[in-house]
Amino acid sequence: MKVILGADHGGFEMKELIKKWLATEGYTVEDVGADNSVAEDDYVYFAQQAVKAVTSSGDRVILFCRNGFGMVIAANRFAGVRCGLAFGEEAVKKGRTDDDINALSVPSDYVDEPSARRMIKTFLTEEASREDKYRRRIMKLDNLI
Repeated sequence: MKVILGADHGGFEMKELIKKWLATEGYTVEDVGADNSVAEDDYVYFAQQAVKAVTSSGDRVILFCRNGFGMVIAANRFAGVRCGLAFGEEAVKKGRTDDDINALSVPSDYVDEPSARRMIKTFLTEEASREDKYRRRIMKLDNLI
């Protein structure tokens, strides 16, 4: 599984910490930026770059910005992306099992690194449910115009 990271200036520091940790966990990491902290950058660009870097259905995207919402909004504009907001381990687990989220937005101003690691670990290891009701809902999402 390839893990694609993207962050604006508000999430840059957290992204860098998580990138190092993911490498020690054995994940293949692709960092689409930002490459440094520039206050004038825009989360929209980095969400777009991360989503465009997905090359297989098994790839996962992790985005970082100050409150997380901008990245969620931007990522979910792209077909096939189901991005959730990381605000608790149980919520992330349910996002994976029930909604098959394939992107996660971490609100760097509200989550410390240990909490982010736990939520990201859940995001990367939890499997999506194969129950009919969940598959049906994902199919309906995929068919929205």
